[in-house]
This record gives sequence, C-alpha cells and structure tokens, in this order.
Amino acid sequence: MHRYIKSGIFLAVICLFAVSASAQFPTQPRPKSGSVIEIIHADSLIMFERDSISLTRFIGNAVFKQGTTLFNCDSAVKNNKSNVIDAYGNIHINQADSIHIYGNFLNYDANTRIAILRENAKLTDGKVTITAPELQYDMNAKIGSYQNGGRLVNGKSVLTSQEGYYYTETKEMHFIQNVLLVDPEYTLSTSELLYNTGTKMATIVAPTTINNNDKSVMYTTSGYYDTDKGYGNFGNRPTIEDSTSSITADNIEMDRVSGMAYATGNMVYRDTTRKMSLLANKGIVNQFQKTVLATQKPLLIMEKSKDTLYMAADTLFSGVIRGNDSISIPSVAGLKKVPESPTKNLKSVKNIRPPEKFTAPIKIPVIRKDSLSNKELDDLHGKTIMVVPDSALNLTKQKLDPNLFKNIKIAPETKIEPPLDSAAAALSKKTKVQPVEDTTEYRYILAYHNVRMFSDSLQGVADSVYYSSRDSIFRFFKNPVLWSNNTTQLSGDTILLFTKNQTADKMLLKSNGLIVNEAAPGMYNQIKGITITGFVNNEALDWMRVEGNSETINFIKDKENAFMSVNKTQSAIIDIYFKNSEVYKIVFIKDGEGTMYPFTQRPLDQLKLENFKWEIKRKPKSKFELMQ
Repeated sequence: MHRYIKSGIFLAVICLFAVSASAQFPTQPRPKSGSVIEIIHADSLIMFERDSISLTRFIGNAVFKQGTTLFNCDSAVKNNKSNVIDAYGNIHINQADSIHIYGNFLNYDANTRIAILRENAKLTDGKVTITAPELQYDMNAKIGSYQNGGRLVNGKSVLTSQEGYYYTETKEMHFIQNVLLVDPEYTLSTSELLYNTGTKMATIVAPTTINNNDKSVMYTTSGYYDTDKGYGNFGNRPTIEDSTSSITADNIEMDRVSGMAYATGNMVYRDTTRKMSLLANKGIVNQFQKTVLATQKPLLIMEKSKDTLYMAADTLFSGVIRGNDSISIPSVAGLKKVPESPTKNLKSVKNIRPPEKFTAPIKIPVIRKDSLSNKELDDLHGKTIMVVPDSALNLTKQKLDPNLFKNIKIAPETKIEPPLDSAAAALSKKTKVQPVEDTTEYRYILAYHNVRMFSDSLQGVADSVYYSSRDSIFRFFKNPVLWSNNTTQLSGDTILLFTKNQTADKMLLKSNGLIVNEAAPGMYNQIKGITITGFVNNEALDWMRVEGNSETINFIKDKENAFMSVNKTQSAIIDIYFKNSEVYKIVFIKDGEGTMYPFTQRPLDQLKLENFKWEIKRKPKSKFELMQ
C-alpha cells in the first residue's frame, strides 16, 4: 500500500511539472490552411525566442515558397507567431510564373497573403509594368495597387496617377486622381480612368481631355477610346476643337488615323475664325482636310455685325481651298458703281406728264443730254424719262462711243489666278519667276436641294448654292429667287450675290433676269433683262442696271400715293433707283421706247412680262422656319 501511495505522489508531481512547463512555454498556434511558409534556402539561419517573441532570421539568398508563389531576397525576418515576413534587398516575388513583383523592402502577411513593397517597387506581367514608391499586391484577389503615386507602362503608352488598382486576371487598371496618359500620338488627362492593358482600351468615366499631336483637342465625359487603333466613341456631348474650328454633338465617333469624326444628335460645327456655324442631326468631319458634311435638317449660320444669315438645305458640305487653287468662277472685274444718277450733269430735262384726259397710249419721248439741278432731280420722283447721249440720237450718222459705258460691264467667266506681290511683279519684268505660294485657307459652302436662306434684309430659295470666302460670293443655281427689303423679288437662271464684310454689296441676275415688286394686290412692277446688276447700300437695294432686251412695267403714283398711270417700256439699258425700298427713278440709257397707259385704261392682259412669276409663297418667313 505504501508503494502505491508513493507512485501516486510521483505521478502528481510529474503532472504538476507538465502544467507548469506548459504555462511557461505556450504551444505554438497551428498555421491556417494555405498560409504555411516553406523555407527553401538560406545561407544561414538564426532563431530567437524570448517570452512571447519567436523570430527566425534568414541571411543570404533567402528563398521561401507559399503555394505556387516563390519569394527571393537578400535577407528576411519571419515572425513565427504572426506569420509575417519582413524581407530586405533584391526582392523578387514570382506568382505562378505570371506575375513578377520587385522591390528593396517587403512586408508580407502570409495569412492574408498581402504583400507591401517599398523602394523601387515594380509589378509586371510581361506586357505591362507598374512602378510606385509603395506597391501593394493581394495574392488571393490578384490585385496590385498604389496609393501615393504610380506609373504604368504599356508599350509606347505611359499612364500616371495618384492612385491605381491593377486587376491582373482581367488586365484592367483603374486610375484615380491626376490621371495622365502619354502616347507618342496624343496625351489624355482626367481625374478617373479605366484602362485594359490587353486591349489597350480606355473607358472614360469622368471629364477627360485628349490632346492630339495634330493640335486638335477633345473634351468628353463618357465613352471609350482604343489607344492602339486610335478609335473612340464618346457620349454626353463631347467636343473636338482646334485653332480654327470645333465640333460638338450628343455622340461622336472618331478615328485618329484617318482624321474622321462622325457626329450624331444636335451637331454644332463652328468655324471660329469666320464666325460660321453648321448645325445638323448628323455630320461627318474630316479633321485633316477640314471638311464637314451635314445631313438631317442642316442649318448654316453666318454671323454678321448687324444681320445674321441663316441657310437650310437637305445637305450642306463645307471645305477649304487655298489661294493658289485655280477654280473657274464668274468674275465681275470692272463692274463698278457709276455716279448716283447719270443725269446729274445734264443741262435741262423735260418732265413727261400725261394729260388729264386721253384715250390713246402716249409714247415716251427721248430726253437730250443736259444738266439738272438738285431741285429738278427731286421733281423726277414718280416720273418716267429716258436719257441718252447726244451721239446716240442719230445712229445713222454716228456710231455710239464704245467707251461711254466702259466702267459698267460684266466680264466673262475667268480663272482667278493669285496676283504677284510688288517685288515679284518687278522681278517678273526682267525674268520669269514662279508665283509665290499662297497658303491662305478659304472656306467654301455647298448646299444641295431645297435651299432656303433668311436674313432680316434678304431672303432666298434655290435648288443649290455655292459660297466661297475667297471671293465672298453666293452662287444660286436652278430656279433661284431672292427677296430684298421684304417687297422686291429677284430671279434668274443663276444669281450671284456679292458680299463685303459679310454684308450684301451687289447682286447679278444672269440670263432671264426678272425683278418683281408688288405695287398692290394683283399689280406688279416688273423689270426684265438678259443681265441685271443690283447694288446694295446699308443692306437695302440702292440701284440696278438692266442690260439686254430690257423691259419694264411700272405703276406710277402721284404725291398723294394714288395710282395715276402704268408705263410699259423697252430699252437696251435701264437704270432703276430705289428710295425707301420703292422704285424712285427709272432711267433709260439706250434705244428706249415706251407707252404710258392711264391707270383706269390699263390693258390687264398685257401687264405681265414674259416668264413672269410671283413666288411669294416660297419665301422663308423667319429664321425659326429654317430651324424646323
């Protein structure tokens, strides 16, 4: 019995000692599944354990492994309790031979599998490289990130930002704050950007600016951009602009290589240097050739100091020509405005006034070349006269002086060639020289089908219109009609409208020119000729010259504004003067003859000239009508 008692006491002492030892040296926690760090190699190893501290130091060519990930460094310290490694010098992390991470300092938590690298930190997957002062990599999620500035290099593209997150499996990079993408062809700056390193596709999620090397700039807030192919699709009304123009639309597709931009939805193209805007629901812009094609209710707006011009058509096209480009256009060289009245220096004139009562038409006599006083000129208001030079009174004895009207003529169509400057002109007298190249760019407009034009002083319609800022001429083709001062209708086979400082200066009605003015309902003043040239002053018709088989029908009023007679005349050349938008004087220059009818005895069946047409229903009534 005594022996058993001794054995029990001995076992109790052993158990007490075991409990005491367990309290002094706690059992090491078992590492979590998948968090085990394998020691592959180290030149030397030092273990340190004290109280609750358990460290292992690896010195020289240390190599660790966790799953498929290898860690290489010059030295490292492993905290055996927290399962955290601090590594130093030439760190290289190889995750499954797909992701490689480098740095000079590593803090790695083997439990969470999150690595933090500092000093020359770098991450690469073989195609892209990310560098940052501090780089974090999540081994589980396979996400690399930086918080204090970083840089991504993908081929020729370099992206920098304050924050960045790289999803290595999807090849997606999320850049945040001060984002800048630099490429040899362009630069992109924004506050936030998504970028796929595989497809090189940038997704716009914040206000973004893209500067192209061709000096054009794009502003956008949404869309995507293929940085490799240079193709982009942008929404939320992006804008592309350069030094001379800009384009805005609900959506724009662009191709950097070809310079083409395709705009849809409320497009606004603006030529900033010429104050010209082109609006449409659809447009195609060639940024290299500086052309724009507008369809789906296009509208051209040409801003002027006093009177803005609006033009609508089925299709509008605009491009540029240069000073040396040779194109055939009508020329009006030598067409100058003669003095206000050809009768200013005549000595006397006889007023033609019909008798109070007569039954037969009265022939309008010819008035000789004399001078008129200012008072006599004022008295001509409402009178019809014909003034001819003395030499024209007897054409059987004396031919008409060809120089008499040399300053008033229409030159034939010619090719406009750039003039030589004074130095080149002087040198050309001695030797043949090549003209100096003129690189000045001029914009032209082509309007196709159902053209309508409106301004406060001039309205018009035509099948097609051509305008060039090089000569500032509008050319109206196929059934063109213009309305001036809201009362006068002008038509011809072709109409040329000359502008100066973006304001109407003169107009030319070529072939079958016809001017119609409604004197009263159903009564029309009419002027017809082969060629009609009109001159504009203060945005109103001042006077016109009619040449070639000229004919007129004119309703005459007295001083009380009551109709008194109807004049029907023919002449080779007729000058018509306007005052307050109404006919003031009619002067017959050559070979004139006419008939005056009392108003009550006017021949109703003879009061319309050949090809007469009154097309007031075609006239645009307002600029808003063109916008519909």
